[in-house]
Amino acid sequence: MTRSPDGSRTPDGLSLVLAQAVVSAVDGVGGYAGGVYLRSRTPGLLLMAVLAGLPGPLLRPWWRMHVNRPFPVAEAYRSGRPVYLGDAEESMRRFPQLMAGLPFPFGSLYAPVPAGTTPVGVLVVLRYATRGVPVGGADRRRLEAVARELGADIAAQGSPATWDGEPMTVRLPSEAERQMRVGHFEWDVGSGAVTADDRTHEMLGHEPAGARVRSMEALTAGLLPEDVYGLWTLGSGAARSAEPRVRRMPLWGPDGRPLVVELSGHREHGGAAGLLTGVLLDPGAGPAVPDAADRIPRGTLSHDRLGRITYVNGAAEDILGHTRAELTGRPLGEALPWLANPAYEDHRRASLFSDGPVHFLARRTPTQWLSVAMFPGRDGVTITFSPSRRPGHSADTFTARGEPGSPADRSTVLYRPVALAIALTEAVTARQVSAVVTEELLPAFGGRQLAIYLQNERRLYLAWETGFPKGFLDRFDGVGLDTHIPGVETLTTGRPLFFESMEALGDAYPGIPMDASVGARAFLPLIASGRPVGSCILGFDQPRGFSPEERTVLTALAGLIAQALQRAQRYDTEAALARGLQDALLPHRLPVVDHVETVGRYLSGTQDIEIGGDWYDVIETGSGLALVIGDVQGHGVAAAATMGQLRSAVRAFALIGHEPQEIMSATNRLLIGLDPGQFASCCYVLLDPETGATRAVRAGHPQPVLRHPDGEAEVLALPGGVVLGVDPDASYPVTELRLGPGAVLALFTDGLVEKAGTDIDEGIERLRSTLAAVGHMPLAETADRIIRQARQDEDRPDDIALLVAARRAPSR
Repeated sequence: MTRSPDGSRTPDGLSLVLAQAVVSAVDGVGGYAGGVYLRSRTPGLLLMAVLAGLPGPLLRPWWRMHVNRPFPVAEAYRSGRPVYLGDAEESMRRFPQLMAGLPFPFGSLYAPVPAGTTPVGVLVVLRYATRGVPVGGADRRRLEAVARELGADIAAQGSPATWDGEPMTVRLPSEAERQMRVGHFEWDVGSGAVTADDRTHEMLGHEPAGARVRSMEALTAGLLPEDVYGLWTLGSGAARSAEPRVRRMPLWGPDGRPLVVELSGHREHGGAAGLLTGVLLDPGAGPAVPDAADRIPRGTLSHDRLGRITYVNGAAEDILGHTRAELTGRPLGEALPWLANPAYEDHRRASLFSDGPVHFLARRTPTQWLSVAMFPGRDGVTITFSPSRRPGHSADTFTARGEPGSPADRSTVLYRPVALAIALTEAVTARQVSAVVTEELLPAFGGRQLAIYLQNERRLYLAWETGFPKGFLDRFDGVGLDTHIPGVETLTTGRPLFFESMEALGDAYPGIPMDASVGARAFLPLIASGRPVGSCILGFDQPRGFSPEERTVLTALAGLIAQALQRAQRYDTEAALARGLQDALLPHRLPVVDHVETVGRYLSGTQDIEIGGDWYDVIETGSGLALVIGDVQGHGVAAAATMGQLRSAVRAFALIGHEPQEIMSATNRLLIGLDPGQFASCCYVLLDPETGATRAVRAGHPQPVLRHPDGEAEVLALPGGVVLGVDPDASYPVTELRLGPGAVLALFTDGLVEKAGTDIDEGIERLRSTLAAVGHMPLAETADRIIRQARQDEDRPDDIALLVAARRAPSR
């Protein structure tokens, strides 16, 4: 979604196309939710780009999907064929890991989104289980037709169909609501222009008289992001429809009141999108139903499929201790944080995935227990509450101080191991494994502190910590395996150690340094395949007991963590070797020549520790100084090896005197012969240091940026040819220009200017303005200034190569 200068929000082209496809697919096959996964910049990783009809946070473990995982999304992407699952039995038979994480009776449909020979993503629809009845042919045809149309629409966008970031949440249309206030407007979806009456302005928080807004972006500036997405998606679908049709969608007004929008219109016989007529409805409070619900002694509230509370009765106000005004319009987890406890997430998912009621006990406060029932429907969930007696417990569940552990917390036995296992499969470094443990393990058991130690040469070294006082754990870093402390003994004995309080820990280990906490501690051995990896420490703010179930789950999770850390250590070792290979292939120093200064910079990506195929080089030839930069597709040792071969080839062709266009053509044919199917971009610039005469040739690479001696910077427009490795007969035209004394030329790979959620042109403009602003700064500082922002980014998906050359005036 893009943001206008006035702060209003509008979906960009790709977002709108994706959202429209999801809404069409859900509507076409009678679903209640849907989404679409797209390829990311990380090879083999799909990311959820759009989610409609479900709260995003509840699906967080499934936002990322590796294509080699045993899940239907990955299967549809790998095979290029749809996957249809009618009910839980079929899903369990074909994809048991899916049902282990989502053990609810629901049906699901998955259609690959075609883009040539390889899908660009997967379209997903969830619906209620058909219970033994296979998915009908009509539904299959509708879903596959939407997927094909989505593929064509994505191709028409003209930009790479990749997604980086969190999914976009979209509200689905619903049935009509009862009218109270009515506003009217007309909307030209193509231009975004809108004309609205006073009532529409009033309901959307604008002054009805005076300066009215004239664009949909400004009119909807006060709405929630998911409502803006849903409205544009609804409007786009109505405008593209060949037949008139009225569509409705609920949304939240700026004042928190529920509204309903109705749109009608259609495309005129193959023409452009027509003008839409809109009606905005405020259903109002409607006294009859609320009065009847207020007579029910049981607390009742409802929320929509995105989790926002839509109704609260009087009994719920009394039980929950909040008024209707305080609850209505807010996300369920935010308004009732105790219900957002990870222990209850499975129950909330069940109410949204299946069509049957869900019943469970929940603890609102340490002394108040509620009997909760959730009744799902296509447009939302109704929840009832009533006070309940505290459930029975065994002596193992409580400490001597009577501090209870929640029986509901023991539902983590069912879900948390699966969620943690899914997340750990995607973590490739020790830091990523530790971050996953922090996000998944601590919330599940109410922990506040975490420390992970890794074993190396019979010593334990601190690899990760959170929640402990600053510097407290330093004294335990590097301790030997003969030290008498619990973190060492849990590893050497292989037994987990549980202490219900710091007092109990002190009794077992007299003299051990302790922080000011009085809470419980759990020490878990990290052992994988019988080999010690390290130890994990969980800390709690308050004394507490550990039930047998919790001890079993924590011990099992420690084994999963150990396996992930062992895999990460191997991966780190392999990555270090690969990085060494890459360092050997890149030039260690650049030649020093009269009249021209060159500086190179290389920055590795952070998302994937596999090395990239970016390279740069400076070559002294008989015809001048050659400046070269290139980027091989993909990552890993194979990409680095191809990069090394191409760099050597370009250098050899240049040294024997080939012309720039000949060098590019010969390198192209060489790559096709070395590795059919692999491709690379490249830019080759031949500069005469004495005169500044320059000849440049480009093969699918980003345009260089030139700063002129007067300080003005421009993005060059070199005609260029296709990327290397595609067409053996491709031609590469040469552009001639002249670099005057004081000119600076910047060659770079796309990792420098591409960033998730922004257009590449914005990155190129940022580079141009930075180069224009450096003044007469030394060239090394200029290169550092250009790459500074990228160096500070923690989430850097791609490697970056930068080569900067400055022509100096000849000495008199």
